[in-house]
Amino acid sequence: MISSLGSTLLISALFFNVYTILSMFIFLKFKKIEFKISSFHSLYSSTFLIILSSLLLIRELIQSNFDISYIAKYSSSNTPLIYKITGFWAGMEGSLLFWLFVLSLYSVIVIVIHQRNHQVLMPWVVIILMFIQLFFLIICCFFEDPFKPVETLFKTGSGLNPLLQHPLMVIHPPLLYLGYIGFSVPFAFAIAALMTKNFNTDWISTTRRWVLFPWGCLSIAIVLGGRWAYLELGWGGYWAWDPVENASLFPWLTGTAYLHSILIQEKKNMLKGWNIILIMLTFTLTIFGTYLTRSGIISSIHAFAATDLGIWFFGFIVIIVVFNIVMLYLNKDILKSQNKLDSVLSRESGFLFNNMLFVAICIAVLWGTMYPVISEAFTGTQITLGPSYFNKVIQPFGVILVFLTGVGPLLSWRKTSVKSIKRNFTIPIILSAIMTLIWLSVYKVFSFYPVMFTFLVLFVIIVIIFEFQKAISARRRTKNENFLNAFKNLINKNRTRYGGYIVHLAIMIMTIGFIGKAFDKEANLSLSPNEVIELEDYTINYKKYWLETPESNPNKRENHFAKIISLEVLKNNKMFSTLYPEKRFYIDQNNQPHSEVALESTLLEDFYVVLGDVDMNTGMATLIIKINPMVNWVWIGTLLLCFGVIICLNPKIKS
Repeated sequence: MISSLGSTLLISALFFNVYTILSMFIFLKFKKIEFKISSFHSLYSSTFLIILSSLLLIRELIQSNFDISYIAKYSSSNTPLIYKITGFWAGMEGSLLFWLFVLSLYSVIVIVIHQRNHQVLMPWVVIILMFIQLFFLIICCFFEDPFKPVETLFKTGSGLNPLLQHPLMVIHPPLLYLGYIGFSVPFAFAIAALMTKNFNTDWISTTRRWVLFPWGCLSIAIVLGGRWAYLELGWGGYWAWDPVENASLFPWLTGTAYLHSILIQEKKNMLKGWNIILIMLTFTLTIFGTYLTRSGIISSIHAFAATDLGIWFFGFIVIIVVFNIVMLYLNKDILKSQNKLDSVLSRESGFLFNNMLFVAICIAVLWGTMYPVISEAFTGTQITLGPSYFNKVIQPFGVILVFLTGVGPLLSWRKTSVKSIKRNFTIPIILSAIMTLIWLSVYKVFSFYPVMFTFLVLFVIIVIIFEFQKAISARRRTKNENFLNAFKNLINKNRTRYGGYIVHLAIMIMTIGFIGKAFDKEANLSLSPNEVIELEDYTINYKKYWLETPESNPNKRENHFAKIISLEVLKNNKMFSTLYPEKRFYIDQNNQPHSEVALESTLLEDFYVVLGDVDMNTGMATLIIKINPMVNWVWIGTLLLCFGVIICLNPKIKS
């Protein structure tokens, strides 16, 4: 009954979706307003049905309705409530429905906000969004039905993958989808501008926020995914250049380039064609990333199980690419810029070089990700390019990119004089050089890239601080404001500029954490109870071990039992922490083992412990202990990035 109801809701949504497209085309042909109104109402109906079907699936997940195949695979009677809800996006069918859910909400919000101030563009915006939605509706209705009934009855479900039973998996996927799917909106506006020949800067100003919001969500999602990997996978890192990780990076890189280049179009009426290409590329890469995770052509711990969907996504990508090329060709004359660069030493040039670097990095990562597939197609042998390839290729680009991040604010529009460069660069360079030498004396690491990145990151931070200091001092001098009021009013006056500075500062702080990766230390140990060992500045005392079961601790061990040990850790002979690493065994997953990391974090370094196993007879425990410097700066930078994005989205800070 429920299965039929859910499928019927989605098929009905498909009907309204098709009607929305047809009625909007009729409006464009005959200019009869009633068809436009009817199209909007049909879109609302389709959205309502998609939301209803999504809520229905969540309800059945919570109630553990194992008559539905999807629920039997991704939930169980023992699964905690929050992870039953998380099951909505844990599997193929549910994640595609979740995609529809998010896209339908975006579509409604766009219409509500913009139907009056963008009347010329909105019909085409609706058509494009509905065509994207149509593809996913067809997939959900006819290929990956989330309400498909089970073929064999189950008394209990398989349960959610233990790796996904983590609080970050409640947040990370929704943010990732908000980022991915959000790029559909500026893409729709770009196509609408091409269709209507409307190339004034109004649509660019509108799309800035519609790019900034998904970009911010995607940025945070990428970092949270790294945090999850750091805490759950037990290898002590947060980025491994995994294909699915890379898939999230592709649109982030091109989206970042777009955010920078639209400023040039707004101020100088340049790069019209380039901006269109960038947003087309960004949207296409979101679909390509979805294809990578669902086609089975790549191997990844993050990917969904292989299905026959790959050919349909590939066909959809081909249609998008061909359509984009045709639209660019038909509009090639009006996409030419009337203005040209006045000087290489200008802010416009800085933005353009920045764009080229982001696209170059995207191409390099894309090549490395797809090389195994390409090599297998041509040679029959799958050759994988590991982290060493990505690090070797990306690091030089990264150095230049960080340099441009610092140089950009110091360059003037049109042309920057040599005198101005000397005046603005001298003090930041001297200060960053001194601070780098101090850093070298402490860490005694002289490898090229850590040293160069340290110098440039400090340079950028100093430049940004100086920019704020100069502007705040000017306001305090001319407006007689205190520091906080001057800071607030400064941001209110130019949210794009100073919100952007805060985002840049956040990324530099995160980069400090990335630099720390070069100084990781690791030890593999076997310890007996009451054994004491020394590691760097730390003393580790193995105190005891025990077993916890659902019977002994039902509140904490609802669906698993765990082997636990207690470690007393001293640093420089002072008490540092008591840690409890675990080896969990999930009952619904045939006692699948999973190591639960124990961690003590400081601003300078993380003490990171993974329990391999413990012999419950002798107490002998195998451990991996890692000392990871500066990791917390990645998470601190992420919080500041959130603040910067909010500033750009919502400029007014109330007194």
